[in-house]
Amino acid sequence: MAIEIERKFLVPDAELPQVLQQAGEGVRMVQGYIATTGHTVVRLRIAATDAFLTIKGPGSDDGTTRAEFEYAVPLADADTMLGNLCGERLVEKTRYRVCVAEHVWEVDVFSGLNAGLLLAEVELQRADESISLPAWVGREVTGISAYYNSELARNPFSRW
Repeated sequence: MAIEIERKFLVPDAELPQVLQQAGEGVRMVQGYIATTGHTVVRLRIAATDAFLTIKGPGSDDGTTRAEFEYAVPLADADTMLGNLCGERLVEKTRYRVCVAEHVWEVDVFSGLNAGLLLAEVELQRADESISLPAWVGREVTGISAYYNSELARNPFSRW
């Protein structure tokens, strides 16, 4: 079984210039949610010219681990699914990758209804793995469901 292990942090607005200075070029993403049932999520993501269907299962109590299965899909199919199956359950963002010590951090700068939200996440090999926190991360939000992308599609940041 494929397991995703990650931790997630807020990035204060004032720190964004420092993050972008360290990052490479961002990748524009649009993702929609085909189904969210209980703790299971079926997501479709278009990232630049690539598209993926992802199925996520229930997570651990602390939110760091969960089952995740991801499959490439043809871009034309993804466009059709996004338009016909996801409705308004969309999340738009630009993702930047920043290397810190031995980890790659993914920093998401949200747009659309989630504009103003900045999140950084780091994928780990083990749930108890130690990480060096960059100076630009703020409060940890791992396991807080309001910050899950599937929740942001349902209850956008602009409505908080």
